[in-house]
Amino acid sequence: MLIFTGPLIGLLVSSFSKTLDPTSFSLWPDDFTFENFIDAERKNVYMYLLNSFVVVGFGLLLQVLVSVFAAYSLARKKFRGMTVVMLLMLATMMLPEEIIAIPLSLVLSDLPVFHANLIGTYAGMILPVGAWGFSILVMTEFMKEVPVELEEAARIDGAGELRIFATIILPLCRPALGVIGVFGFTMIWDQYLLPLIVAPEPSMWTLPVALRSLRSDEETGIGVLLAASLLALLPSIIAFLAFQRQFMRGLTSGAVKG
Repeated sequence: MLIFTGPLIGLLVSSFSKTLDPTSFSLWPDDFTFENFIDAERKNVYMYLLNSFVVVGFGLLLQVLVSVFAAYSLARKKFRGMTVVMLLMLATMMLPEEIIAIPLSLVLSDLPVFHANLIGTYAGMILPVGAWGFSILVMTEFMKEVPVELEEAARIDGAGELRIFATIILPLCRPALGVIGVFGFTMIWDQYLLPLIVAPEPSMWTLPVALRSLRSDEETGIGVLLAASLLALLPSIIAFLAFQRQFMRGLTSGAVKG
């Protein structure tokens, strides 16, 4: 615990310290101050933070919607080519982002069918993360465990497809929703390559991209960089704590039978 929490405590303490010494470590900041966070505002860190929240908010919502509907089709329906669809989704998880960077930029600059240019728009950062193979696979395997008898009983009572999905399947999948919520939030929040491709102007940068720029800026002090790093870290921790119960239930679901 000390090994993993030590750097986090050091980051927290240094963010509120006026005199910074990277070689020292203390449990309480020397010369406690909010100056680093005030200077961060001058470097537009909070604007980058807001951009990150916009992307992760709409991106996660879209990703969850796509995951639950796609998983429902794969888990509860039978159709031709289902195995091929599963293999294609697995294939997307095996390709590093760097490999698809150039094709992705070409697609976003001229979206097929619509012929729209999404470079320089928030949609260009949101749509590519709207479907993630990991989330779909997790939801698919979880939905397969829902007893078919519940669905059949609802059909006998006259329930339609959407009602079965909304009132029976989804409530039983809350643990899985917690899992894909935490992992999806972290995946979108940590995106670096996609915002770098889509956002040509600094005003659209997300916080991970901005951190790289701040690090290379000689005029930016280490205090501002540490404060920005803390702001980038806190949302992931808060997201995990918010979905902790569902997350742990989702990870342990199926481990105990009976």
